Amino acid sequence: MSTGNLVEVDNVTFGYDQRAVLRQISLNIPKGKVVAIMGLSGCGKTTLLRLIGGSVRPQHGEVRVAGQIVNELSPDQLYLLRRKMGMLFQFGALFTDISSFENVAFQIREHTDLPEALIRDLALMKLQAVGLRGASQLMPSELSGGMARRVALARSIALDPMLMLYDEPFAGLDPISLGVIGQLIRRLNESLGATSIIVTHDVAEALQIVDYVYFMSEGVVIAQGTAGEIRASGEAFVHQFVHGEVDGPVAFDYPARALREDMLTAEAA
Repeated sequence: MSTGNLVEVDNVTFGYDQRAVLRQISLNIPKGKVVAIMGLSGCGKTTLLRLIGGSVRPQHGEVRVAGQIVNELSPDQLYLLRRKMGMLFQFGALFTDISSFENVAFQIREHTDLPEALIRDLALMKLQAVGLRGASQLMPSELSGGMARRVALARSIALDPMLMLYDEPFAGLDPISLGVIGQLIRRLNESLGATSIIVTHDVAEALQIVDYVYFMSEGVVIAQGTAGEIRASGEAFVHQFVHGEVDGPVAFDYPARALREDMLTAEAA
């Protein structure tokens, strides 16, 4: 039965060895929306992307994409599903020994049997969509950080994916490049008719472009809502994170015994 959601994570638990990363987590990503997954490092955000992409399988629960249970697919079925997904890795992950054009064309050559002339046109169109057709022959070493991220974005949309996954797309960018990438994510999602999931720490930029936010802490969702609802959240941890406050549930000082005890111990020694 159709639910209007492209991605559904249902009561999923996952961990490495004895360390739990996700604990009975459930969330839905509606078709056509841009949704952010936010929280501190180590809370399970990137692991959630890996589960959606089928790189790892949950120990309990189900991950469904376009009605298919990802953790029950065969390797061949998973390969076909992944062809409908695009992934923008943190820092871009371009192939360093080929040009910007070849980075984008590689994706098309790898997954289609299209003639070379059509591959050329499609690759140039994707570079045009991110404003870098004029940089098609530049090598990754000749690109700024923001330009490299945009070429990587062009590569990730080369096959017009139904689902885009973004792992920290704003990391390491200057304010101008950060704003450009944010607006491209929003605009491309609408023009492609896609659905986007953004894992990010960047509160200010993400809340400008997303439709909905899931806020995670220690492997569970502790808050969710629209950008406005997250900004106004009464949850102490969410408030501290969103407003960048020093004092709050996340303490400035690492746990230690009283300073006086340390000083007295040092004097006795």
